[in-house]
This record gives sequence, structure tokens and C-alpha cells, in this order.
Amino acid sequence: MSVLEIAKRARVASQALQSVTTAQKNEALLAVQQILRERKDVIYEANAKDKEYAKGQVAAGKLSSALFKRLDVEGKDGSKFEALCAGVGDVCALDDPTGKITLARELADGLCMYRTTCAVGVICIIFEARPEVVIQISCLALKSGNAVILKGGKEAAHSNAALVEVFREGLSAVPAIPQDAVQFVTSREDIAALLEMDKYVDLVIPRGSNSLVRYIQNNTRIPVLGHADGLCSVYLDASADAGKARSIVVDAKTNYPAACNSAETLLAHADTLANGVLAGVGEALKAAGVRMRACPRSLPVLPADVTTASADEDFDTEFLDLEIAVKVVDSMDEAIAHISEHGSKHTDCIVTEGAAQAKAFMTRVDAAGVYHNASTRFADGFRYGFGAEIGVSTNKTHARGPVGLEGLVIYKYHVFGAGHAAGDFAGADASRHYTHKAIENPRLP
Repeated sequence: MSVLEIAKRARVASQALQSVTTAQKNEALLAVQQILRERKDVIYEANAKDKEYAKGQVAAGKLSSALFKRLDVEGKDGSKFEALCAGVGDVCALDDPTGKITLARELADGLCMYRTTCAVGVICIIFEARPEVVIQISCLALKSGNAVILKGGKEAAHSNAALVEVFREGLSAVPAIPQDAVQFVTSREDIAALLEMDKYVDLVIPRGSNSLVRYIQNNTRIPVLGHADGLCSVYLDASADAGKARSIVVDAKTNYPAACNSAETLLAHADTLANGVLAGVGEALKAAGVRMRACPRSLPVLPADVTTASADEDFDTEFLDLEIAVKVVDSMDEAIAHISEHGSKHTDCIVTEGAAQAKAFMTRVDAAGVYHNASTRFADGFRYGFGAEIGVSTNKTHARGPVGLEGLVIYKYHVFGAGHAAGDFAGADASRHYTHKAIENPRLP
């Protein structure tokens, strides 16, 4: 099937989805969850093939270790796969975001306007590794009434194919839902073609490396929702509690270093040199296996055997590994200026006991997530209670931060009249007049 035919089928499917009920969506999601568990061994076998291939790619220097870590769908004792299955149920339990009235107004006697949420339409998702994205994104797309075209990396080809097959089979359990609501393409040429199809594709969401996201942003007229980097910072203020500082920094760096919400930069107020807070954090990072790249002022207080002098480029680097850049600053203003210059507007944290300092930091830092005394690792759709996430956006558009269901809907205006004509409202002798009154407890006629 040609890419054009795939795009056309996705458009037809997206239109059909507008008439699908919430109950039908949930029925399909539960069918997907059941088939996932029934096909676990098949999925594991496909994933094993991908991991074996990827090992060779890592050894040859053609695939990063960070991407390899993201490839696994099983997890320790099957925990990652079970979380994936549970996530399907979580999306099922979420409120349907479509058909919500967000504004209702009587424009004139007998002329009423309602603004309601609706699906974006056709979404193209391009991602690297992380085959579980197939299920997570397809669930969110279905629940929000969107058709989706998926393109995964070749390093996860077998896993992706197995998971797409599971999802499409789940859709077939509900006749009202077309299987073309979820489709899959495999080649780079397919993506190049899709990026030109703004007639059929409404939104592109890239999930992957900086180079992937930049390529997508620079090669399409279709709106792009996403982020190119995850340069998250943790700032230790002068009043930072030593215990909180150790806990937050170690978690933000080591909980999952390959994630875009892991901390890559540690900024520390000069007072943390004298009070021992920075030294304590350094020892905790060492114990967790983290290597540090330190500025001249922080270098003497950090463990010498795991610390090297930093270079300028370290503060613009997304390590995605057990490494972190460390810099001492003389004020919160300097910390904020550093984040503004080097950060990626993803998620930044302040560790402080001062409420005023926290408020100032969170107000002035321009990021999708600003945290006080909490690890940056909480910047995640599942942890936010979204059920799953479509991705993380640092755009300043309709969706920012972890994007769940609400980021996959827009709105339309329903206007109901009775032969009203705009000309009747014009001029001093107009026969009709606007009332512009709010409608209480609105429901569509």
C-alpha cells in the first residue's frame, strides 16, 4: 500500500471515529489489554530479536547505549510489560476528552453558540526505540478520537510489528471502529512522504533524538508537537536542606538516566560549598555510580575519583547516562540566567526551604515544568495521572509538558440559529440586537 493510500485511509478512519461512543472506545481498549497479555510470549520473542540485533549495533557504534536501554519491553520480572498492560486500563478509566462544552453563549435571541472539544484528526507519530510507545500512543489516540500513523525505528522493528498487530486486532473487536485508525509505516522514505501530506495529516509528534526532532521540524508544513532536548537542571539554593538535596539530585539523575526528564545539570549556590550541602550531594552521586563534570569552584569539594573538570559544552549536553555537569553560582538570578541560556524549557527544579525563593524561581524560569523540592523525574504523563503520555512538549502552543488526552483535542464552534442573518444586526436601525449572555448548564440541542 502506498503512503498516500495510508494517509487517505487514516483520514477516513478519523472521520468515522467522531461517531464512536466512549463505551465502544473502552470496549476496544479492554480487548487490546486482554490480547496483550495473551500474546506476551510472542511479544517477548519479537523483542528478544530486536535486542539481539541492537547489541551488535551498539558494539559497532551505530546505536547508543541509551537507546538500547529503551528497547526492552519486559523489564525486571516482567514489571515493565505489566505496567504497559495496566496503562491500557488506566486510559480506559480516563474521562473521554471529546464533546466537552467549554463555552456556551447566547449571541442573540434564538442564536446560540457552543464551543466543544473534538479530535485533532490524523496524527503521525515518529519515535525511536521504546516499542511500548506503540500501545501507549494508540490508546491515547483512540480515546481522544484520533487516527494515528506510527513510524518506529528499525532497531525495534519486530517488537513494533507485534504490538501493532495486537492493537489492530483489539480494534476489530468493535465493528464501529475501523482498523485503519492505527496504521504503521516502516521506511524513512515513508516519513519523507508523510511530512508533505498536510492535506491528510494534522499533527506530527516526534519522540526521539535531538537530530530526529530537528529534522522533522525543518522538513514539514504540518504542525509539530515535541521537544528536541531534555536538558533539565536542579538548583540547590542557599537554604537547601541537605537530606532533600541528596534525595532529589540522586533520583533526578539515576532513577532512569536515559529519560528526557532526568537531570543533566546541577547548579549550586556558593553557600552550599561552605555548609557542606554540595559535598554531601557529591558523595551521594558517587555512591550511585554517577560521574561528575565540575566547574573550577565545585571541583575541590566533589569526589576526586569520579569528577573531572567541566568543559563549556558539558552544560549544553544531554548525557542520558550516569553523568552530570556541576556549576556553582552566586545567586538565584545567576542560576535562572544559566537555565535560560542552556536549558531546553523541559523541567527544572529548585531545592530550597525558602518559600519566596521557590515562588520566584518557579515564576521566572521558562519551562514546561517548574518544581520545588521534587525530582524532575515526576515530569511524566503516567505520574501526572494522564494514564500515559503522547510525548513531552516544550512548545508554546495548545499543549505543553507531558501531553495526555487533553493535548490531543482541539475545539470547534457549534452555532444554532433560526434563519438569523448577520445583516439584521448592522446599523442604527438594526432589527436584531446581540445579547451575549452566558448559557447556564449548557447542553447541545
